[in-house]
Amino acid sequence: MRVASWGAMDLPSSGQDLRIDSACDTESLKVIDELDDRNLIKAVIPTDDVTVDLARKVGEMLALPINSEIAVKVSTNKLAFREFCQDHDFRTPKFQLASADPDHEEVSFPCVAKPLTLSGSRGVIRCNNREELRAAVDRIGNLLQEEQKEPDGDILIEDFIAGDEYSIDAIVSDSVLEILAIFEKPDPLDGPFFEETIYVTPPRISIGRVKQIENELQTVCDAIDLNEGPIHVELRVQNHEIWILELASRTIGGRCGRIIEYQCGISLEELVLINALRLPRPQKNKSSASGVMMIPVTQAGVLRRVEGINKARAVEGVVDVEIDCREGEILRAWPEGGAYPGFIFAAAESTDAVEYALRASYDCLKFVTAPLFQSKF
Repeated sequence: MRVASWGAMDLPSSGQDLRIDSACDTESLKVIDELDDRNLIKAVIPTDDVTVDLARKVGEMLALPINSEIAVKVSTNKLAFREFCQDHDFRTPKFQLASADPDHEEVSFPCVAKPLTLSGSRGVIRCNNREELRAAVDRIGNLLQEEQKEPDGDILIEDFIAGDEYSIDAIVSDSVLEILAIFEKPDPLDGPFFEETIYVTPPRISIGRVKQIENELQTVCDAIDLNEGPIHVELRVQNHEIWILELASRTIGGRCGRIIEYQCGISLEELVLINALRLPRPQKNKSSASGVMMIPVTQAGVLRRVEGINKARAVEGVVDVEIDCREGEILRAWPEGGAYPGFIFAAAESTDAVEYALRASYDCLKFVTAPLFQSKF
């Protein structure tokens, strides 16, 4: 049986589907509780940050494996995760919430200002001095207001941690963590903005470093009591030390999870379902290395056309080039932006070859835009 929340897209029906409203926990729990045969539900899996707590409540009601309330809170709230790491002596940047007057903050520079309610690196800004910090707080406030969030919503200010950045997707089953993929980010993310571009796997790091990352994540999951389901982690390695920047009890966002299929032989969604249902994992052909490029917005404007798509797809090692934007669409650069105009996927015998294919394919593309004029009235 499949349970889905209402959304913009229709869910193909198999005759055993149940629709719930994820915005109303009480009504959703009531609908599930009133099923004629509750044994039809064998697992409950959240698909994003919004549904994690509802999944916990359903799991508790049906006595299914699920994470605890504190684990859900820590893994869905950036501030709660920072506070947890600080209280349990895990390496975490020194942090504080922005006050109304940034001049009064006791801040070390460089620092990073980020909104607590946005994702995808939107509104994340590096600040090298107090003047830049004031401008960043104002800019993030405007973005929150534009997004119809609280204009004075919480803004986190934390030390900037230099180092190599990695993204990790893993599955936890009965409290045991299994890393599915460690994504290396070869383009430096030093600011002032933090738009991500390339993910490649396996990372070009030693087996010892992989084991260090695995041990650190297992220790953190044990401390949080995160014992079931997918997790997505962002971390940096600085002077051989691991700094976990973010941890979420969900899969990787967007279409980047497609790389998991190249790496593991089956899709990320299948892996999560197989784990939840405790089914044997099928053995399928895997790629030696794979990667994705989230096509950056280098120039804001109104899209007129995209040139070179066929040439980009013809690059050796490229699996696909997906262009999501259409003529007339407004392209916005980070930190206000949030939608990538497209994705390039590649698979090859080595990580070096994958990175080369992604960059060569991107070099074939040209996004032709017109200036974006804003009315003064």
